[in-house]
Amino acid sequence: MSRTIKLANGIEMPRVGLGVFQMTPEQAENATKVALEAGYRSIDTAQGYNNEEAVGGGLIASSIPREEVFITTKVRASLLGYDTTKAAFYESLEKLQLDYIDLFLIHWPKTGLYNEAWRAMEELYEAGKIRAIGVSNFLPEHLAQLLTTAKITPMINQIEVHPMLSQVEARKHNDSLGIITEAYCPLGSGRLLHHPELLKLAEKYGKTTAQLMIRWEIQNNIVTIPKSVNQDRIKSNFDVWDFEISAGDIEIINGLNENKRVGTDPHHFMEIFYGDMKQPDYVLSDWEKELEK
Repeated sequence: MSRTIKLANGIEMPRVGLGVFQMTPEQAENATKVALEAGYRSIDTAQGYNNEEAVGGGLIASSIPREEVFITTKVRASLLGYDTTKAAFYESLEKLQLDYIDLFLIHWPKTGLYNEAWRAMEELYEAGKIRAIGVSNFLPEHLAQLLTTAKITPMINQIEVHPMLSQVEARKHNDSLGIITEAYCPLGSGRLLHHPELLKLAEKYGKTTAQLMIRWEIQNNIVTIPKSVNQDRIKSNFDVWDFEISAGDIEIINGLNENKRVGTDPHHFMEIFYGDMKQPDYVLSDWEKELEK
């Protein structure tokens, strides 16, 4: 299988990248350098992660030419709007120490502002400052609203996807619009590493549970960005190209879906971040309760 996937505009994007969510600047710089030298060619950051400068530093510290690396960042929800998004983009460009960004995303669909943000992004894309544009955490209703004014359909929709939240309908909707699905929290924020069914399958293939889940996403045509600050795990998470999960085992993994999130539900994003709703507590699944006994 090719290590890249073709976006709607013909750009080739790596199928596996490094996510740097919740990394300190020092961790992000080191992880970026380690990942690039281990074979990764895609790094995913965001303005909200406060480590864009570190990612840029890690790229410079590596021996990999800029043109071989696919860099993604995202505009904060608080900076959505035509003028504010343009200003935010140029700030990211400066922090990353780049002349262009490969993929720029709207991080969260803040109601009433993302259409104007998208107009700014389309102009930056047409000016050659961005190679591809997309969204993150967009539900079908958000995409429908965006497309009432958009000239360009998003090329990526980055959403939470892992075996406990397979998002089949959302992925089908993305497919119907020619949008590639990209998975964040692809390992369930580490919660799925000890899932008994995944452990059993990983042993069958002589791989780690993380490698199994990453390969499951690749075979489902999902771009994935596993996160780790550990040098060995960063390298291990990219060692997924020498095996293939059988169709039957893919179905076993598909069957683990619980429609269960470890991150924020986009349905309640506005209430949680801009209202009075608290992030709900994570509720353990039965298999997790068994592991705790």
